[in-house]
Amino acid sequence: MGGQAKGRKKSRPKRKVNRPNRDAGIVGLSPQERTKVRMREKAKKKTAEKYSVQQLLEKTEECMDTFDFEMAGLFCQRALDIESNNLQALDMLGHIYSELGDTQKAKGVFVRAMELSPDEGHSKYMYLGQIHTGQEAVDYYTKGVQVLLSALDKQAKTSQAQVGAAAPSNEDPGLPTAKDVSVAYCAIAEIYLSDLCMEEGAADKCRESIERALQYHYDNPEALQLMASYLFSMEKKQEGKEYLLKSARLWLPAQKQLSASSSTDGDRQIDIPPYESRITTAKLLIESEEHEMAVDVLENLLEEDDEVVQVWYLSGWVCYLQLNKAKEQQERGGREATEEEKEEQKALKEAARSYLTSAKKVYCWETKDMHCQILCNTFNINNKLCIIK
Repeated sequence: MGGQAKGRKKSRPKRKVNRPNRDAGIVGLSPQERTKVRMREKAKKKTAEKYSVQQLLEKTEECMDTFDFEMAGLFCQRALDIESNNLQALDMLGHIYSELGDTQKAKGVFVRAMELSPDEGHSKYMYLGQIHTGQEAVDYYTKGVQVLLSALDKQAKTSQAQVGAAAPSNEDPGLPTAKDVSVAYCAIAEIYLSDLCMEEGAADKCRESIERALQYHYDNPEALQLMASYLFSMEKKQEGKEYLLKSARLWLPAQKQLSASSSTDGDRQIDIPPYESRITTAKLLIESEEHEMAVDVLENLLEEDDEVVQVWYLSGWVCYLQLNKAKEQQERGGREATEEEKEEQKALKEAARSYLTSAKKVYCWETKDMHCQILCNTFNINNKLCIIK
């Protein structure tokens, strides 16, 4: 009966198994944040199983083509979830953020792309140049030019190596061109005309940049207009006027013809400068006393966007100048105005009043410059007019 008591088993230490800690990246997060992270990881895995990176980028491009940038951003981000260092995806995401107006996110993406591939892809440098000022902007643009020239050199060597082979049916629109180099040099010249205009040697650097822009694209309207602006600033107005008229004649007649045409010719490509650049065109044409051409430019600008106060103001100003010029010619001739001339002067006065009234409606009167106020007073425009900002 007195059997032996069973001895207790000695507890052995458990063998430690090295397993990956799946929660290492979410330590310190709240339960809600942890749930979001886990759900995102599941979504990544599911996306990777269903779509390739290339398919996601194709979807991204389709959305960008239809201006659905929010959906494009989602597809592009999924592509980067699978392949975080994909340069094409980073470039596309940077442009998507730019279109959505998120400058900081766009900058972060382009800086990352620059760090991963500093010597390939010029567009990131162009964007970084746009959002910076002064010498920093010049440095980004200059690096972009170096990348562009390197890419063009490689293309030329590839073309030489393929001499005798069948030429491709369609040139890749994504490849850099000499026109891209011209645009980059224009951007540099603009900085020397504005931010860095007081720096030592700014005038020489400005002209050098414009000349290089024309070297790579001799009929670039923006480059020709920049040369006009430079020459005007150097008090060489006649020479500047020649460049200005050459620039405007490259696009203005075709734009007028297209605007007058009732049919929409989608296949017709006109190299029209950006909106802001054409406002400068109008200013320079007014300064050159090319009033009729300035009116053509301003009318087209108003058709595109009638909420830009500067365009309304310039339209009123050019009518005022035309009216004064007509009166001066009449007085110089020592004669009375004909009935036709009186009607023309009356029309100019009414047009000036109408344009300046519209300028007041678009822009807050309290912040309007004194020049416009004097003009409005000249045409008896009621200062207590209901202002719509």
